Amino acid sequence: MIRIRVTRDAGIGRIVLARPEKKNALDKTTATELHSALLSLDEDPGVNVVLLSADGEDFCAGADLEALESLIDASRDELKSDASALGRVFLAIRALAKPVIAAVQGRALAGGAGLANACDIVLAHENAQFGYPEVRVGFVPAMVMTMLRRSVGEKRAFDLVVTGRTISASEAVETGLASRMISAPEWTSSIEVTASMVARMSPSAVRMTKRLFYDLDGRDFQDSIAYGVETNVNARETADFKEGVRRFLQRSRQP
Repeated sequence: MIRIRVTRDAGIGRIVLARPEKKNALDKTTATELHSALLSLDEDPGVNVVLLSADGEDFCAGADLEALESLIDASRDELKSDASALGRVFLAIRALAKPVIAAVQGRALAGGAGLANACDIVLAHENAQFGYPEVRVGFVPAMVMTMLRRSVGEKRAFDLVVTGRTISASEAVETGLASRMISAPEWTSSIEVTASMVARMSPSAVRMTKRLFYDLDGRDFQDSIAYGVETNVNARETADFKEGVRRFLQRSRQP
């Protein structure tokens, strides 16, 4: 792989965007490599959580404009193929059985903001900036809008996509675009603590929690409760649950 690095250790699968000279801009090659890496880590039984980060000062400045320029006169089929490559990444992150954590420092713009927002947990460095400036170059934040509307609601989402303004890490947390903001001195350690914490959790419980969380989309209240009951029963049948309950009770009964 030439655009990203992939490593594994202690239950954590790590994907690093590795084009700092291009501010980790996204092109079809990068999207294809990301998709392949996500599927590989999902299939690895030794990986319980995926951590997505980036080299350099910025997480991802969005689409590679030089790559887009090379496609200005491309056919509609070629344009669809190029756009679909990133769409498959967003779908893969959502479909992954394992949680995906984004560690965002510096700028996360356009497709870069969408890539972060597609992840299940977004940790934002205090210097992080998020924005959807596509309209400024006559473009549309098309695919990334799907995640943005779900995260921040209609009014805030429309404000961001139609003004193209950039927001700080604190505003990103306030609006729901990021999970939490981390100060510079605690950045590296907090990322590792969070990823390690998730990696140590019951894999079956985490997997079912993620699936239930997103599968509730579009269900009515009654159906959601019924689905929760089914998941509750499934969880009780796992070895992780049975062992966890026994272990907890053994500790609580000790004098």
